[in-house]
Amino acid sequence: MKILTALLFLCTLIIDTPKSALADEAISTPHNQNAWVEACDDWDDWDKPGPPFKVYGNTYYVGTCGISALLITGETGHILIDGGTEAGAAVIAANVQALGFELRDIELLLHSHEHFDHVAGLAELQKISGARLLASAAAAPVLSSGIVAANDPQAGMHDAFPAANVDDIVDLTKPVILGALRLQAHATPGHTHGALSWQWQSCEQSVCVNLVYADSLSPVSRDDYRFNDHLEYLAAYRRGLANLASLDCQLVLAPHPSAAKMRTRLLSKNGLVDNTACQDYASGVLKRLDKRLEKERASLSSDS
Repeated sequence: MKILTALLFLCTLIIDTPKSALADEAISTPHNQNAWVEACDDWDDWDKPGPPFKVYGNTYYVGTCGISALLITGETGHILIDGGTEAGAAVIAANVQALGFELRDIELLLHSHEHFDHVAGLAELQKISGARLLASAAAAPVLSSGIVAANDPQAGMHDAFPAANVDDIVDLTKPVILGALRLQAHATPGHTHGALSWQWQSCEQSVCVNLVYADSLSPVSRDDYRFNDHLEYLAAYRRGLANLASLDCQLVLAPHPSAAKMRTRLLSKNGLVDNTACQDYASGVLKRLDKRLEKERASLSSDS
């Protein structure tokens, strides 16, 4: 029933709707997080449509049930982080419109990490919005070619995806600025070499919250890849985790919603805001990394 409801929701949205009707729909569409909870499950299907909702202030969740995409809105244009899969791009576009926003007002596209489940939809979203795409130096060749980097821990595991046009490289020493919007990128390699996490502030009246879109950072790889054999990469991995844990952060989201326990938090009485969110997220990843490294060492010992 949930899947049927979600599909009906998407089919309704993709009808060509006049701008005035979209504005009316924005008034009647509740920015209700409960609607997403009802439609979606933990670790849900990557392309399953789910209703958009307000995260906090001018930050909105516009992704699918299983893959995140975030819209940060501003007076001079909007910023979209991540584009989902190739099929997921249509869900994201429909969700943006369902909130009453125009796709053509998306000025910048950003990314988390350069795997197809999060960036394959960027080419289509760039085409329909006309937005500029900014990428990390390591992710840019991947986004421009649609081919996972040879040094990626998961190289050889993913099919090619539609190539997008990278307009500029993210400068990690300064924020990405669009009008009053300011987003700071943080290098968080580990899951991929070009992975980025993003930090910004959203306000509701006089109450402001620091949000972080933390990359997946999970130590997942093909069978023959050993993180212990890549000490420089491993050191960068740990630096990224330490930096993430130190960020001023009251609300954390992740490319896979359940990785940051989004549905669990939405169901709790405290909601999404949690002053230890980034520390807890980084700590959880670090434990998984240490477990992975120990497993690699144990496997090497048993083979010798």
